[in-house]
Amino acid sequence: MSNTNRMKNRNKYIGLIALFAVLISCKTKKSEEVNKQPNVIIVITDDQGYGDLGHTGNDIIKTPTIDQFANESVSLTNYHVGTTCAPTRAGLLTGRNCNRNGVWHTIMGASMLNREEVTLADVFQNNGYKTGMFGKWHLGDNHPFAPEERGFQETFYHGGGGVGQTPDYWNNDYFGDTYLRNGTPEKVEGYCTDVWFGEAIKFIENKKDDPFLCYLSLNAPHSPYNVPEEYYDLYKNEESLLESQKRFYGMITNVDDNFSKLLNKLEELEIAENTIVIFTTDNGTSGGYKVDEKTGEVHGYNAGMRGTKASEYEGGHRVPFIIRWPNGKLNTGNSLTDLTAHVDVLPTLCSLANIDYKSDKVMDGTDISAYLTKETPLADRYLVTDTQRISWPVKGKQSSVMNGNWRLVNGNELYNTASDPGQTDNIAAQHPEKVVKMNAFYDSWWESVIKETKYSTIDLGVDEEEVITCHDARTIDYFPPWNQRLIREGVPMKPAPFFVNFVESGKYLFKLRRWPSESKTPLGSEILDERAATVATDPRIKGEAMRFKKAFIKIGNQEVSVAANNEALSADLELEVEKGKTELLAWFELEDGTLTNAFYINVEKEGEN
Repeated sequence: MSNTNRMKNRNKYIGLIALFAVLISCKTKKSEEVNKQPNVIIVITDDQGYGDLGHTGNDIIKTPTIDQFANESVSLTNYHVGTTCAPTRAGLLTGRNCNRNGVWHTIMGASMLNREEVTLADVFQNNGYKTGMFGKWHLGDNHPFAPEERGFQETFYHGGGGVGQTPDYWNNDYFGDTYLRNGTPEKVEGYCTDVWFGEAIKFIENKKDDPFLCYLSLNAPHSPYNVPEEYYDLYKNEESLLESQKRFYGMITNVDDNFSKLLNKLEELEIAENTIVIFTTDNGTSGGYKVDEKTGEVHGYNAGMRGTKASEYEGGHRVPFIIRWPNGKLNTGNSLTDLTAHVDVLPTLCSLANIDYKSDKVMDGTDISAYLTKETPLADRYLVTDTQRISWPVKGKQSSVMNGNWRLVNGNELYNTASDPGQTDNIAAQHPEKVVKMNAFYDSWWESVIKETKYSTIDLGVDEEEVITCHDARTIDYFPPWNQRLIREGVPMKPAPFFVNFVESGKYLFKLRRWPSESKTPLGSEILDERAATVATDPRIKGEAMRFKKAFIKIGNQEVSVAANNEALSADLELEVEKGKTELLAWFELEDGTLTNAFYINVEKEGEN
């Protein structure tokens, strides 16, 4: 054999060896990717209903990315949540019904997740995941309820239940706002939804080499329907829509555009195959479906369901749930119809991520991973959702007991949504045995739940200064001023207590305020409309002046008062406070003798006994 041929053969063998090495390397890398714990991204919108998407039958709304995502994913079409936002988020993060975990309302101190609850983020962080939360938290603004105290290592979020609500940074209006980064205020430019997605994408880019959990919890399309003008313009000529719905739909299309950026980033980073992506919402539509009471004219679309946000009927709590995980071999494009719920998310994601988690509390959710991956039918089950929105849960109030397609509403209305999706035909009289059985389940369930129901208590004295707001006061028969528009109106609020826990004994300074400290506005002054969103349904109003005579603080059995100076920023009172749990009441007497709760209270720790 010539030297030339020997060299050719040698090069051929070297080439084959190199090819085998590459193939083995690729196979090993692919195997590692398959075996690696999946990343998890949960995108949950606020007040978007089942009918507020194109692929669920809405022929006006523009959601091409989410519609295509549904074609690549598994959709749960009999998936249910709480009927309002905070209860759903509390259930999703704990696997437990909201009446168990302290979040049966959105205000009145009943939107703070009990401190003993274990969250999805706690579990995943304890199992090596990097965790981030962006957007709407709404499970408590004070210690120990903030997201960075509930398992999320990186957070960027607004206060309260929505941008512009009472605990939120003053004058936030969706554009160029100040939000909280791990509890510290930080001003940013841009529209809120763009900001939340941008922060989530940065987190994903930084954590791409580690398994991560990204909880992208949006405030859109919650009211006020403030939206960039170009998104409003997409719908401004839709004559069948109300003006508010044009903005509402625009907010959803903005979400869709941002969702596209998120999915593209996963592809760019080459992590899409091993990333579980979930798109869902927190309750029935708030703005997407309206019926004119006088004319019967319908505006929008509700997928043929009865009820909207806060309703015990199907339209209040049946929402979309779409999940994609290419490495998990989910059946692309399938719609699964067994009864599922938000409380299933925690146990299911733990199973999919190979995390062994057993709660020491009663779980309302169950692991549905085999249903998602193998379509193994779920066992027959019962679930309950209800609307409380009062100071303490009441048995039977606006309840829906669910079993397959059966719905027992308020204990005496029975519907089968397979044959009667609009819940128009009460067939309780034809199926008395079903009514008895479903009521029996509800009775036993309620007995279990109410044993765990309790108020949450705010910790004070953790930081040098903390702020509590009337949003979380324990009102009984009325709603407190829960948004900044109500604060601006200046209507007196009947005094109501806070349940607090002083973590240290010592002297505390209590600054009672009409306006939040960042506004830098004196007690007795009016406040003008400094700026407003360009396309808004809730334009800024003038803040009316209130004139104060005295300020009071009562903690336990101690009560002190001071004359109010209307030119000062606050009325300041000092008290020596014992360590432990107690009630705090802070109020003003107006010049005309009317009493009103302080809208904001800054609490400063001055020293210890």
